[in-house]
Amino acid sequence: MVAKINVGSNLYGALAYNQEKVNEGLGKVLGSNLVFEPTDGHFNVTECMNDFMQFVPAHFRTEKPVFHVSLNPHPDDRLTDDQLTDIGREYMEKLGYGNQPYLIFKHEDIGREHIHIVSLRVDSTGKKIDGYREHERSKEITEQLDRKYNLHPAEGQKRSEQWELTPVDASKGDLKKQIASVIKPLASMYHFQSMGEYKAVLSLYNINVEELTGEVKGKPYRGLLYSAMDSDGNKVGNPLKSSIFGKSVGYDGLEKRMAKSAERIKSKNLKAHTLKAVSEAKQGSQSESEFRSKLRQQGIDVLFRRNDEGCIYGATFIDHTTRTVLNGSRLGKEYSANVFNNLFGGQQGQIQESAQESRLSDVYKKPEQLNFDNSHSSDSGLGGIFSILSPEPENHPKDEMPIPYRKKKKKRRYGRQM
Repeated sequence: MVAKINVGSNLYGALAYNQEKVNEGLGKVLGSNLVFEPTDGHFNVTECMNDFMQFVPAHFRTEKPVFHVSLNPHPDDRLTDDQLTDIGREYMEKLGYGNQPYLIFKHEDIGREHIHIVSLRVDSTGKKIDGYREHERSKEITEQLDRKYNLHPAEGQKRSEQWELTPVDASKGDLKKQIASVIKPLASMYHFQSMGEYKAVLSLYNINVEELTGEVKGKPYRGLLYSAMDSDGNKVGNPLKSSIFGKSVGYDGLEKRMAKSAERIKSKNLKAHTLKAVSEAKQGSQSESEFRSKLRQQGIDVLFRRNDEGCIYGATFIDHTTRTVLNGSRLGKEYSANVFNNLFGGQQGQIQESAQESRLSDVYKKPEQLNFDNSHSSDSGLGGIFSILSPEPENHPKDEMPIPYRKKKKKRRYGRQM
């Protein structure tokens, strides 16, 4: 079981996110401690906020008083709601939050069951809950719970299931849920510097994204529409606005991600692995299929864009080892579309590859073969791994309702004052 802890100041945002999951039928309240728990299953943020505020002291100095953790069992672990609730309670008790108000939510929005717990990091007197070695203690606690409930160990999960994404399958229905389970973690995990590179990696998971521009009430508007694709690359189902999935996968959120990606790719020299692998595969390949095969052995997919005549006019490399997406021209002139068109453009037999072969590499189906760098998983505080599992709902204010600091009332003096 993997635990991901995040702290912040926005209690309303944490509760609103969970309410969104409950409203969509993708989550429910499993249990609570000292705060409101709906008996009819209809969770209400306002009522819950009022309950939490009863435990907020008149004054405290902690800048980030909100505690929000996700506990993620292995997908093969089969746990009842009662067991998940017990795990949540035992985890909070052992971590030192047993006397704090908290709510336990069950989520089913990423293809597997996991729980989220929202609580406070200050007690009723304003004293901060002991956070010394909190992440280390959290790991020890999850290991204890793994043994007690006979769960799969977390170490094996970190290298495999935690990062594995499943391509959208239109035949399974519920396209909104399938798309949601891919785009948020993908946008946070992968480094890309253009919308074209973002579209390329999405295509591996049978997802298309379209840009929309225009004016709304005289102001310029930029938006995105996400759609599922079938095995032939045709859009299926109704397109979905990015606002449904959260700000991080909207236009502005992706622009920020692209700026951060450009800095990290340069500072960490992330293209070195891709460049070396592509160079070696290109030199020793006699055909496009051989070229693709050699790249897949290095954890890299290549997407060639072709016109109706079969000529290659674009090449993008998706490196799953460094989670970096690079157009061929970023690697150098010798890796541009024109070069690959001269090599493989005339091979019409290579154009119609099977969907499974062209959309998801065999290497990426075996994440244990990949050498993921955990430093990429956390770009900033709340925008790290926890944000992969927790999209911010656009319909709720983000910073309007942090826990307010209460001023102490001055004591009123009676009688004559000297």
